[in-house]
Amino acid sequence: MSISSESAKAYWGENLRIIMTYLAIWFVVSYGAGILFVEQLDAISFFGFPLGFWFGQQGSIFVFVVLIWAYVASMNKLDEKYDVQE
Repeated sequence: MSISSESAKAYWGENLRIIMTYLAIWFVVSYGAGILFVEQLDAISFFGFPLGFWFGQQGSIFVFVVLIWAYVASMNKLDEKYDVQE
């Protein structure tokens, strides 16, 4: 299960791209939906609560859990692509 230097650089580059994508989503959801756009989102009702409040209290947590599962799936797929899976 040896990986060449060229493949290692490509693997790491794709890994960083995946991490940056999920961090951007995390930032938009937590900071954007929970703080910056809360007043606009509060105009929308979600399960009887203003959407901005919902994102601030629990929606962000649900999104974070989904991001963790998506990251695991993405990394498993990347590991298979470069044949470095465990």
